[in-house]
Amino acid sequence: MKILDLYIIKKFLGTFFFMIAMIMAIAVVFDVSDRIDKFAKNEAPLDAIVFKYYLNFIFFYSNMFSSLFIFLSVLLFTSQMAQRTEIVAIFASGVSFRRFLVPYFVGASVLVGISLYFTHYQLPISNRIRTEFEEQYIRKQFRIDDKNLHRQIDDETIAYFESFSTVNLVGYKFSLEKWNAEGTLTYKMMADRARFDSLSGKWTIDNFYERRITDSTETIHKGLVLDTVLNLRPNDFGQRLNIASTMGYKELTEFIESEKRKGSDKTVHYEIEKHQRTSYPFAAYILTIIGVSLASRKARGGIGAHLAIGVLIAVSYIFAMKITTVAATNAGLNPLIAVWIPNIVYFFISVYLYRKAQK
Repeated sequence: MKILDLYIIKKFLGTFFFMIAMIMAIAVVFDVSDRIDKFAKNEAPLDAIVFKYYLNFIFFYSNMFSSLFIFLSVLLFTSQMAQRTEIVAIFASGVSFRRFLVPYFVGASVLVGISLYFTHYQLPISNRIRTEFEEQYIRKQFRIDDKNLHRQIDDETIAYFESFSTVNLVGYKFSLEKWNAEGTLTYKMMADRARFDSLSGKWTIDNFYERRITDSTETIHKGLVLDTVLNLRPNDFGQRLNIASTMGYKELTEFIESEKRKGSDKTVHYEIEKHQRTSYPFAAYILTIIGVSLASRKARGGIGAHLAIGVLIAVSYIFAMKITTVAATNAGLNPLIAVWIPNIVYFFISVYLYRKAQK
């Protein structure tokens, strides 16, 4: 059986890496054709395009869709074995379906281990390099479209902008409030605008109005210009959501806690990113069971029938992931539950197909 195990593992890994190489090659060709004008317009260096962008592009998308590539690989080479009646001979020799699955799980474990390593350690570094390249040579200036922006600077201080422009680093209809431990307002500033100086790290506040409130007195001060230092940065009010993909696990956890303290409404997106780093790789085990259960029997339609069924299952799995993540971002579903629901649902599907295949 060891020879057979090695044969299946070799076929599994060989098919997976061949498939991922072919698909990534096609993806790179299409991406180059789409972005070549931007590369030329922004004078992106060739070595940066190859090593900073496309090398990390391949890492990112290969890992993102690795579970689905594993599923299609299992379907493809298992269907080929079934059509050549190799599986019939294996079962006829007394090998059980459960034992037949062992080398598949060994191969899947190798790939899951690689995916977990990349997701938690290598990809944050690769994504940081790739996104820096995109910001410099591909993407347009990031803009904050949200209105009525509130951020908590510390336990007592809350800042507010009606709107904020990332182009000139100016926020409009600015206010700053300070509250004591008893929940009483002790200070409030209102201003027409506040400009951030990225060199000095200071804020210049224009046409401001201050109220300082003590026990029974209140003082009011007005001014045209005030330079001050605040523990506040423009990116506290908004930044690209994919910033989370550039952070390691510990850094991302601390970032989420920081965003929660500031009152950010984007933390759910970062929590989804955090939990998906584990849920996506483990989906490979479930999809491997489904793939073997479907493809181990010879079908009238041959390999094409198995691949058609596999594509439908893959599409439905992606659709399920989208539904649950939307439910987390828009309907308040817990992000941890949201990213694991598709795996749980398809686990039960895999158990049903496994039992049916054994018969």
